[in-house]
Amino acid sequence: MADTKALVDKLWNYCHLLRDDGVSTIDYTEQLTYLLFLKMAHERATRPLNPEQIVPAECSWQILLDADGDDLERTYREMLDQLSRQPGMLGVIFRKAQNKIQDAAKLKRLIVDFIDRENWSATGVDIKGDAYEGLLQKGASDVKSGAGQYFTPRPLIEAMVDCVQPTINDTVVDPACGTGGFLLAAYEHVAKNAGDLTQVQREHLRDRFVHGVELVDGTARLAAMNMLLHGMGTPNGDSPIEVRDALTSDPGRRWSVVLANPPFGTKSSVRVIGDDGRESRETLEIVRDDFWVTTSNKQLNFVQHIKTILDINGRAAVVLPDNVLFEGGAGETLRKRLLKEFDVHTLLRLPTGIFYAGGVKANVVFFDKRPAGERPWTERLWVYDFRTNVHFTMKTNTLTRGHLQEFVDAYKPGEPRSERQESERFKSFTYDELIARDKANLDIIWLKDDSIEDAADLPAPDVIADQIAEELQTALLEITAIAADLTGLLE
Repeated sequence: MADTKALVDKLWNYCHLLRDDGVSTIDYTEQLTYLLFLKMAHERATRPLNPEQIVPAECSWQILLDADGDDLERTYREMLDQLSRQPGMLGVIFRKAQNKIQDAAKLKRLIVDFIDRENWSATGVDIKGDAYEGLLQKGASDVKSGAGQYFTPRPLIEAMVDCVQPTINDTVVDPACGTGGFLLAAYEHVAKNAGDLTQVQREHLRDRFVHGVELVDGTARLAAMNMLLHGMGTPNGDSPIEVRDALTSDPGRRWSVVLANPPFGTKSSVRVIGDDGRESRETLEIVRDDFWVTTSNKQLNFVQHIKTILDINGRAAVVLPDNVLFEGGAGETLRKRLLKEFDVHTLLRLPTGIFYAGGVKANVVFFDKRPAGERPWTERLWVYDFRTNVHFTMKTNTLTRGHLQEFVDAYKPGEPRSERQESERFKSFTYDELIARDKANLDIIWLKDDSIEDAADLPAPDVIADQIAEELQTALLEITAIAADLTGLLE
C-alpha cells in the first residue's frame, strides 16, 4: 500500500506542474492512460517468456523514448491517430485520442522519468491497478476540474456490492459506468475467491463477467484502462466498455445484476416515445416500446432502461435522486408499475455531503425482476434512513465503509428478508401502505430532525455552509435545465 501511495503522489505532483500549461486533471489522467498502455504493451512485447505484440511496431514505446523535441510531439500525435483506428479494447482506449501536453520537454520527462522507470507488469495487478484508481479518485476530489461528476463514493459502492453479492455465475452491467467503479467492485468481490475457480470460470470473470456503457469518450477510456489494469479484458480482445448512449435503444442482451448511479440532472438530451404513444419534446427521436412512460427525465428513463436489461430474477441496486421517489405524473406511473411488476424490497436514504457533485439528495433503491404475474411482486419495502441527523462533508467528515456497516448488517445479505428486524432507522411498509400514499410517494420519513427542533443541535458551521452550497447548486442545475428547454423551444 505504501508503494501505491508513493506512486500516486509522484504522478499527481507532476499533474500540478502541467496545470500551468492548461492541462486539466482529466486531460492529465487521459495522457497517463495512453502512455501507461504503450509502456505495458512494450513490457509484454519484450518479456522473455511468451512475448506478445499488442500494438503495431510503428507505435512502439521505444520510438517514443528515442524521439525528442518537436519530433516527439509529432510522433506521439501520429501514434495516437493510428491507435484510435484499432479494433477491440485498443480502439476504446485510444478513441479520439489527442495529445494535450504541448510542451515537448515536459512530455519527454513524463515518458522517461515517470512512466519508463516503472516496470508496470512486474508490480502486480493490485499495485498498478490501485495506483490508477487512486489517481482517478484524486482527480475526482479536485472539484475545480469537474471530474467528480463521474464518481460514486467508493464506500457506498462497496456497501451496495456487499448487499447484492454478485457471484461467478452472474453477469454485471452498469449502463452509466463512468470510470468503472461499480464494475471494479463487483469484480473484486468475486475475484477474492479466484483460487477456487475453474479455468472456464476464470475466463468468464476476465472476459464476460462485467460490461459497462459510457457516453463520454474520455471517461470510457479511463474506465477501459481501469478494467485492464485490474485484470479484466485483454488488450487485443473485446472491450468490456461500450461507448454509446445507453438510453437510445434496447441492447437486446440481459444481465443478472445491474449496479448503477445514472447521471445527475433531470433533463434527457433526447426525444423519447413510449408505448403510451406520447412523446417528449427533445432534439433526437428515440422509439422505446419497452418504456412504460414517456418523459424527458433522465433518471426515470434510466430506471426504465434498467428494468428492461435486467434478466428474470436479476437484482439491481441503483442510486437515484429524491425526485424519483416523489415526482408526480410519469414518476408516479413508473413507481406504481415498478412496485407491481418488480420486487422493490429495500431503500437506503443517503445523507448529504458524500458526493463530489454538490446539491445531491439521493437514495439507493434495491429491486429484483420477477416473471409476469397477476399479483404485485413487492410485498414489503424496507426503508433505512441514513440521512436524518447524519452529516458528512467531503473534507472534514468523509464517508467510510464503516459508516454503512449497520445498514449492511440490517440488510442481511444472503438471508431471507423475513429475518430482518425493524429498528429506529429501519422500517418496513407493505405494498398496500405504499400504494395508498399520495402518488405512491416513496420519500418516507419518520425520524425527528433534531436540527429543526433545537438550535443547539444544529450541525457545525462548515456543515451548514456545505448544505447551503449544495442547495444553491441544485437550484442552479434546475435553472440551467429550464433555460436549455426554453432555448430549444425558441429555436
